[in-house]
Amino acid sequence: MSETGLRERKRQRMYQAVSDIAVRLFMERGFDAVSVAEVAAAAEISKPTLFRYFPTKEDLVLHRIADHEQEAARIVVAARAEGVAPLPALRRHFLDGLAADDPVTGLNDHPNVRAFYDLLYGTPSLVARLYGYLERSESALADAVAGVLGDVGGDARGEGRGEGLPSALDARLAAGQIIAVRRILAEENWRRIAAGERLEDVRGEAVAAAERAFAVLGAGLPGLT
Repeated sequence: MSETGLRERKRQRMYQAVSDIAVRLFMERGFDAVSVAEVAAAAEISKPTLFRYFPTKEDLVLHRIADHEQEAARIVVAARAEGVAPLPALRRHFLDGLAADDPVTGLNDHPNVRAFYDLLYGTPSLVARLYGYLERSESALADAVAGVLGDVGGDARGEGRGEGLPSALDARLAAGQIIAVRRILAEENWRRIAAGERLEDVRGEAVAAAERAFAVLGAGLPGLT
């Protein structure tokens, strides 16, 4: 492996290690009760070093879900390359996540996973930062969807294309609906698990809800089916 590759691996290990330490402290004592200085001390690094990796305290937590930010866009790009329609690919991916108890679907009752989502959804500043995460997810997905809809060659207002072709707004609207459906399904699963329902009692209804939701999306977004 090249020296550049080794440096990147070391950098990623540092990100993960510091985030893990911070999340553990936050789950034990509460987000607001733990200072950035305490996280830095626990990670045995200086505060300036910590801030080079994580510009804000909230980033220490959101790093754990950062890999999912462009997940939907990656699925659409891969599906298009394989000649598969985007919505069936996204539906299959979500259903596979439910079957695997992927935490991102909300259908997971492991104590550490529940504690993390309690921290995430129970801390106002983290909830506020989630909107930025969702906006970036929508933007990445809109770019991927634009290619499927034929939204190529125009500007952000849809100008520069022939009449009747889909606009950038169409791609953004589609992406917003898809991201919203995935988020709401996951939040509902998490809410029920957090309320004490057994995972296996929730699973069947979670699958049925996902099927209904993607069917509705398909009816409203025929260009992606």
